[in-house]
Amino acid sequence: MSSPDPTKPLPLVVLISGRGSNLQAIIDAIQVGTLNAEIRAVISNVPDVAGLDRAQAAGIPTQVLDHSKFDDREAFDSALIELIDRFAPELLVLAGFMRVLSPRFVRHFAGRMFNIHPSLLPEFRGLNTHARALAAKRSRHGASVHFVTEDLDGGPIVAQASVPVFDGDTPDALATRVLEQEHRILPQAIRWFGEGRLTIHGDEVWLDGALRPEQGLQRPLREEAAR
Repeated sequence: MSSPDPTKPLPLVVLISGRGSNLQAIIDAIQVGTLNAEIRAVISNVPDVAGLDRAQAAGIPTQVLDHSKFDDREAFDSALIELIDRFAPELLVLAGFMRVLSPRFVRHFAGRMFNIHPSLLPEFRGLNTHARALAAKRSRHGASVHFVTEDLDGGPIVAQASVPVFDGDTPDALATRVLEQEHRILPQAIRWFGEGRLTIHGDEVWLDGALRPEQGLQRPLREEAAR
């Protein structure tokens, strides 16, 4: 993984499919000066979503590449690669981008693509994470930022944050608490990347040469799953 220049704004492209609340968290962090980055484009695979309005309100170029107009996933991904590369990002951020990406796409952006996922990975990969956490009677739930690999929601984890699960919780109530943490850890993880402070060691991401304490969340979950 090449190191970005921490003295310059980190060039980003953000992919969305919906309302763009995590995109807004990135925009806000840039505007208040806690994140030294430049969003060169926001690209949606769905037309007329709220996230595009958020980007346009911030003066960020937007593009729509409607996946339904393509014959297959590979054709869409090829067009998406070409579109993203026009903006030359150093980091590609999936912020609620609801598409499974092809191996070719993932390899093209290997080591420079983040995803935000609403669970404490490796638990609850895929969809409907909040309902699944409640059904499994978990006492804690949360969010993870991870590098994207060909293993769906299985790439090395950059940061995690957890929230308590309360008696009587609904998926929507739990989602609201988790989303607050997503808005915190995604700009933080991007900042670490832009400062050149992250290194990948196997399936772990180290910050400043050491394993982050919150990544210890992975270990008890893995041990529990193995029992």
